[in-house]
This record gives sequence, C-alpha cells and structure tokens, in this order.
Amino acid sequence: MPQSGPAQSTNLDEQLCFALYAASRAMISSYRPRLDALGLTYPQYLVMLVLWEREEATVTSIGAALQLETGTLSPLLKRLESAGFVARRRQEVDERSVLVSLTPAGRALRERVPAVQRQVVEATGMSGAEIAELREALHLLTVRLRAATNHESSTFIA
Repeated sequence: MPQSGPAQSTNLDEQLCFALYAASRAMISSYRPRLDALGLTYPQYLVMLVLWEREEATVTSIGAALQLETGTLSPLLKRLESAGFVARRRQEVDERSVLVSLTPAGRALRERVPAVQRQVVEATGMSGAEIAELREALHLLTVRLRAATNHESSTFIA
C-alpha cells in the first residue's frame, strides 16, 4: 500500500491527473473524426456501446453504466433519437422510468464500429496485452479513488 506524505512535485508533467487528462483528450480526439463519419459524438458512442450490449436499457441503468447523471444523459439520448438510432418510451409498470431501445438504424450502425475501434487501437501503437494491462490498471485506479472519495465523504457526515 502506498504511503501518504507530502506532495512530491508540483510540476505539471509529473502529475498523474494531468497524464490521465491528456491521454483522455487524445483518445477522444482520435475517435472524433471516425465517429463523425458515423454521425456520433464520443459520448453518444458510449451510450450506443451500452445499448449494443443490452439491446435496450433504462435511462437510469445507462447512466449507471457510464457513470453519468440523468441530466447529462437525457440530451444525448434526445439527439440519438432525433438521428434515428434509438427510441425512448416510458415503461408501463413505472411511468417515471424511461426505456431506451435500439432502432434498426442503431443496430445497423454497430456493423461499422469494429473498423473504427481497430483504427484507434492501431493509433495507440500498443499491443492487445498492453491495452488490457492499462485498462485493468485504470479500472483499479477508478475503484480505489471512488472508495477513497466515498470514505472521505462519510467521515464529514455528523
């Protein structure tokens, strides 16, 4: 377990947070022109990934999968619906819950995505094993930071 102590550096290039930020921006920039050709933004692409896995899902479950608030997700879904990729409808059992499902156009779009993904993987210059290792390290980092944030939040509750 890493030991806590004073910050080691205030140099920008030595900050993990900046390295993650810059890498995230570079990844999204790599996807942007490829997704533009499909009529998708990067956040819309992430929504579509969830729906391609599940075929249909509630807005709440999509938000949970993407770690997004409903207020952020609703405009994305509205634009995807306008583009003809998804359909939204209120569930009969609970009218507060909105179910999002793929349309035939949304399903057909999935066939074009592997080429986009291959191009981005090639752009990384990383092997499949390196990508898997990095992804697992980032998942673990996310879990640890969330746990620390949740712990810190709970210690302030009186």
